[in-house]
Amino acid sequence: MKDNHQEQKSTSSRIQWLMFFRLAIASFLLGIVAIIQFNLPASLPIASIHAIYILVIITYLVSVLYVFLLKLIKSISINVYIQCLFDIVLVTVLVYITGGIESVYSTLYPLIIIYSVLFLGKRGGLFVASVISIMYGLLLDLEFYGTIHPIYDKIHQYDIDAGYVFLRICIYIASFYVVALLASFVVEMERKTKTLLSEKESAFDQLDILHKSIIESVGSGIITVDSGGRIKSFNRAAEEITGISSYDAMDGTVDDIFPDFPGMRDRIKKMERNPNPSSRRFEIVLSPGVDDTILGFSIYPLIDLGGDGIGDILIFQDLTSIKKMEREIEKNKRLALMGEMSAILAHELRSPIASISGSIKLLIESLELEGSDRKLMEIVLMGKDQLENLVRDFLLFARPDTRNGCKIDIRNIMNEIFESIHFSPEWNGKVEIVKNLCGQGEVYGNSTEIKQVLWNIVLNALQAMPDGGMLEIETRLDVGENNCELLEISVNDTGCGIEKKQINKVLEPFYTMKEKGTGLGLAIVDRIVENHGGTFRIESEPHKGTRCTILLPVDEQTEE
Repeated sequence: MKDNHQEQKSTSSRIQWLMFFRLAIASFLLGIVAIIQFNLPASLPIASIHAIYILVIITYLVSVLYVFLLKLIKSISINVYIQCLFDIVLVTVLVYITGGIESVYSTLYPLIIIYSVLFLGKRGGLFVASVISIMYGLLLDLEFYGTIHPIYDKIHQYDIDAGYVFLRICIYIASFYVVALLASFVVEMERKTKTLLSEKESAFDQLDILHKSIIESVGSGIITVDSGGRIKSFNRAAEEITGISSYDAMDGTVDDIFPDFPGMRDRIKKMERNPNPSSRRFEIVLSPGVDDTILGFSIYPLIDLGGDGIGDILIFQDLTSIKKMEREIEKNKRLALMGEMSAILAHELRSPIASISGSIKLLIESLELEGSDRKLMEIVLMGKDQLENLVRDFLLFARPDTRNGCKIDIRNIMNEIFESIHFSPEWNGKVEIVKNLCGQGEVYGNSTEIKQVLWNIVLNALQAMPDGGMLEIETRLDVGENNCELLEISVNDTGCGIEKKQINKVLEPFYTMKEKGTGLGLAIVDRIVENHGGTFRIESEPHKGTRCTILLPVDEQTEE
């Protein structure tokens, strides 16, 4: 329906152009007659000149009539037939008043035939050619036999014979039909060409839509660049991965999108020379920082139909989650191995420590030690306590116990910790404690282990502020995945902070920056929180302080 409407609109526009050209020809004829009248008055009788003026005026009036007729009669064919018949009459009159058989204006007939074929097709063109043949032949016969005379000479005598008139009529009639057939052939070929072109355009559009749909549907980012490195296409996945819209990326350079690509063009050329496909793959960091976005890249040459390289195709995927998963798997492997070793070591140490502890108790009860002997005994007891704490940490790291879980109130645990921390060697009176605890403080878990988690974090915060500072505890409710309600516990200090290169290592077992530390404190925190279905993260800036955040589920987590 839409195509028919557009075609009808196009045909109406062409009819309007036809009327414009008719007026242009009439105006041109008017100009010629005026030149003849004033410069060559002897070449054309005055009666014919006056008749031509009248004929041109009639053409102008008829053209105005055509405009209204086009609005009254919606049928394009009827309008064209009417205009053809009027034009045939006008041209025939023009031929008559300019000499009849001797007139040169009979050459205007083929123009009518041509435009009739354009609008009416082959059948309409042959019909118009037939009407013209009848009109022209009738005019010449009537003049030859004296039925009508030129308007400028009532007794005009022709010095030509009947054979010449008959031959002229036959030649013109044949030329009229030849013009109709040739015009029909040309119009038919044009219509077929347009149809074929339209089909090809439709097929190309469908192929282009399919191509764009495929490119836009794949999950990998796809960028095409020309030989100068300018971006020519940028699919939806590329927008999502890079965070840059295709509008902003188009006609920019690859270096604008990936500034960490030094010498990217050189790398592409090296890859093109290497027949090994795997060499075309490499990884880059899109946004360096704590949360790195890692991309896996493949680069291939963009080749035209002639086999010449016209650019490159860049295909990339976001490997951040995969790399994170790989790190988690590697971490779990190390933790499993360390946990197993810690369990064995703790088991082997527990028996001799118990023997030493029992023996020391007996010695203390049976001996009355004084002076240096008592001091030595106290050193032995201190070493025994350190060994017991180390064995406890080993066991806690190796096998955190999430059994016997229940609802526990974080507020009560924090109060117990702050009461006990005043008796810790790390405590100093220069630390200000600020509490911002929300009304809801309950979580589900093992009370002993959660208390150990908070104790380790608070202890680390105090150790980071030997000269005093502020220790702030905050809690608030949050919502995690699957609408799981979480309690967020934040411990903030204003201590020395942690270097950026060390912040990812502090959760590794046995990694410590303290002289007497075992490196298990934060590793135990991370292990216990993870086993409780929560998350633990550290944010820190050197000389400004550290923020430790724990997210623990409020309700018991069931495995599906």
